[in-house]
Amino acid sequence: MKNLNCLKTIRGLLLGSLVVWMSTSGVPAADNVPPQGFTALFDGKNLDGWWGVKTEDPRAYMALSPEQLAEKKAASLEDIQQHWRVENGEIVNDGQGLYLTTDKFYGDFELLVSYKMVPGSDSGIYLRGTPQVSIWDATDPTKFKHGADKGSGGLWNNPAGTPGKDPLVFADNPIGQWDSMRIVMTGERVSVWLNEKLVVDHARLYNYYNNKKPEAEHLPLPKTGPIQLQTHGREMRFRDIFIREIGSDEANQILASKNDDGFASVFNGKDLTGWGGETENYMIQDGAITCQPKKGGTIFTEGEYGDFAVRLEFQLPPGGNNGLAIRYPGEGHGTWGSFCELQVLDDGHPMYNDPNAPKYYNLNPRQTHGSVYARIPAHRGYLRPTGEWNFQESTIVGHTVKVELNGFVILEADVSKADPATFMYPLEHFPGRDVMKGHFGFNGHNDPVQFRAIRIKKLD
Repeated sequence: MKNLNCLKTIRGLLLGSLVVWMSTSGVPAADNVPPQGFTALFDGKNLDGWWGVKTEDPRAYMALSPEQLAEKKAASLEDIQQHWRVENGEIVNDGQGLYLTTDKFYGDFELLVSYKMVPGSDSGIYLRGTPQVSIWDATDPTKFKHGADKGSGGLWNNPAGTPGKDPLVFADNPIGQWDSMRIVMTGERVSVWLNEKLVVDHARLYNYYNNKKPEAEHLPLPKTGPIQLQTHGREMRFRDIFIREIGSDEANQILASKNDDGFASVFNGKDLTGWGGETENYMIQDGAITCQPKKGGTIFTEGEYGDFAVRLEFQLPPGGNNGLAIRYPGEGHGTWGSFCELQVLDDGHPMYNDPNAPKYYNLNPRQTHGSVYARIPAHRGYLRPTGEWNFQESTIVGHTVKVELNGFVILEADVSKADPATFMYPLEHFPGRDVMKGHFGFNGHNDPVQFRAIRIKKLD
């Protein structure tokens, strides 16, 4: 019932936002008045709050000192003033120059924007500084080889054949009329509505800046970044640019509601019926399985799974440590006897990062959250602040493991192909490494880590 209520809640939130968006579609451009709950990125009068940058990995400039970033922003304004202007409550670009870029960086958000093209227009919207939601003249035959005939709104820089690369339907208005776009972004997941039609449905936006890097250096999207309006050779006009930041609870509901077919709950929210193992060391607290402080051990589902995906929410106390037991055989050590343990850890805590902290533990990269414990490191930095609920989906197929945390793919690897020479322990320390069917469980380590909304989908 709890999952059903969550789905109803998120559908209501999305529908409510859509109704608000539709109700503002007739607002005069000069007004640029945001709907309730939204903030205007453009006031219809000037370009305050914007600067300029080209297609550049946002991690590069976000790593600058505040002074260096301020200098970079200031240096860009001459180019912005040359190619961008405000006219009759509209932002107008001449088709040249740097891309208009928000001063503020955003995480999860809902963005509304209206734009108008001239014949031959080619533009786009960068999300967290990453290309791009496409905008272009869908009637221009010179662009058909690039997919323009399919219409605007797709995630054009995604790899060929991946979801979102092309829009689901053609939704462009005739050239010279205003188009209205709505974008919802949670983690790397993007949905796009163009003129009230869904054109991208919760597709992953791939990190364009990985294209020129070796596979070992591929990264998920940045956790935060700016909104950018791209210019590409023809005049573009924008107005009614509004944003609403999405909190963690709403983001989790969005992530849980999408592609949910086939997932079944394995926890009733009341007790540990259907679970075995060291259940005396766990308790149910506010509808969540909670490891009791200074206790632990492995608890596991009655059911066994071969290939499967598991969705859950978890909350970490400061420095909290736990783990997901994957294909646990039902006896023996939950970490070593299972196919693997996926680490659950507050890896941003000072005890794991500051050598001067009390009880400092020099964390190995293969111990960070989401890692195949002691064997394969996950990308770090995608946990929500301590005390907030995180959403995670872990998919196990054969020897391959994929971990998506709060909408970001932080691990995708074939465990059987990992080099044992890089492991924290000798290969014989992992006797369960070839277990192809077993229970799902939690490996508690003395900390009151909490889990809820636990659902599993069999993939066999």
